[in-house]
Amino acid sequence: MSDEPNGVSERMRSDWNQRAREDPHYYVAFGGRDQDEETFLATAADVIRSLEAELRRLPKAADRSALEIGCGPGRLMKPLSRHFSDIHGVDVSDEMIRLARERLRDIPHAHPHATNGASLAPFADQSFDFVYSYAVFQHIPSRQVVLEYMHEISRVLKPGGIFRGQFNGLPHSGAPDTWSGVTFSSEDIRAFTREKRLQLLALEDVRTQYMWTTWRRWPQHPIVQPGAPRIKGITNAHSYEPVAPKRERHAAISVWMENLPDECDLNNLEVLVEGAPADPYFISWPIAEGVRQVNAWLPEGMRTGLLPVELRLNGERLCGPGTVRVIPAGPLVPRIISISDGFNLLEKNASSSGILKIQLEEIASPDSLAITIGDRPVDWLEIKCIDPRAPRHELNLRVPDGLPPGRHRLLIQVGRWQIPADIDILPSN
Repeated sequence: MSDEPNGVSERMRSDWNQRAREDPHYYVAFGGRDQDEETFLATAADVIRSLEAELRRLPKAADRSALEIGCGPGRLMKPLSRHFSDIHGVDVSDEMIRLARERLRDIPHAHPHATNGASLAPFADQSFDFVYSYAVFQHIPSRQVVLEYMHEISRVLKPGGIFRGQFNGLPHSGAPDTWSGVTFSSEDIRAFTREKRLQLLALEDVRTQYMWTTWRRWPQHPIVQPGAPRIKGITNAHSYEPVAPKRERHAAISVWMENLPDECDLNNLEVLVEGAPADPYFISWPIAEGVRQVNAWLPEGMRTGLLPVELRLNGERLCGPGTVRVIPAGPLVPRIISISDGFNLLEKNASSSGILKIQLEEIASPDSLAITIGDRPVDWLEIKCIDPRAPRHELNLRVPDGLPPGRHRLLIQVGRWQIPADIDILPSN
């Protein structure tokens, strides 16, 4: 290993050991200070459901093995251990591993390990059926270290094994450190999986800080479908209605395929809508009676109407076309998605730190916002796009000085729109 990964590992170990000593639940879940055990484990519920869904890609077996990269204090390993006969976790922080061993002490087949923060050297080739990582690579300040992990994931996956993980997919990032790490584009992921001959089965939330991806190592015995591929139907990917708007967050389709060849992935499967390339982002596990789901974002600039949809595998038409009805998109309607304290995300519609974090959706011109709390103008600290398709923005702002504790009216002005909300200003801790 070169000097850079060694130096990065030492910085990561030092910083994350300090965070583990200060408040491990906060830095792992980033939900609130001083969370108790029940609250801390509950913050992982949605992530656990997402990871468990991916297990449907694996054949049923009694002796499946798993590995978590960046296991921290064992928040995910504990509930996921019920699905595996053997589960391992690695982390660069000795302190986090100490906490994980304590949390997992009653689960004999769960094994946390302190490692160098870049390599999976303790594990043999083709050791694991399932490898996963959540909100870890976003904190690594070196592309070389993340790439080392990616190569190691490819090495330790069994044939047919699945990796499910997150990368920071934002187009730009500031100077990386051990909290705000490096970014990877969707094309970076596509290129890597092509190079390693891994099947790319999901590439979701592209251009966001939490881009999910799923890879599969080619199985030794691919499934041979009993019949010819056929489009069974096409629906909206979000509502499953038989229509899709031409733009914004619902402009995606699900193509329901019978007998989709097992070799299909996001690198060799094309989806064309009236001859224009769509952007496929998800291929499901078999759902029922050999049916699989292929999700794709509609091409930009689509016309409305009943349009043909065609799938191609390695440039060749896969089957006869289907049709989708594309309808005009509705007007953007600005709205508040969530309000929380800027540091304690468990404080909803309230702030004790003097900072508010607000998520807004369908704001066409975020720089034109005018915001007041209790009729007092508010200073912005930061505004950033966190999902360009919605579009969704995150706004951090400072509560006006001198505002007394209690309930106050928040008012966001966006052009002709006024968006009100009631918030509680809490005494500072």
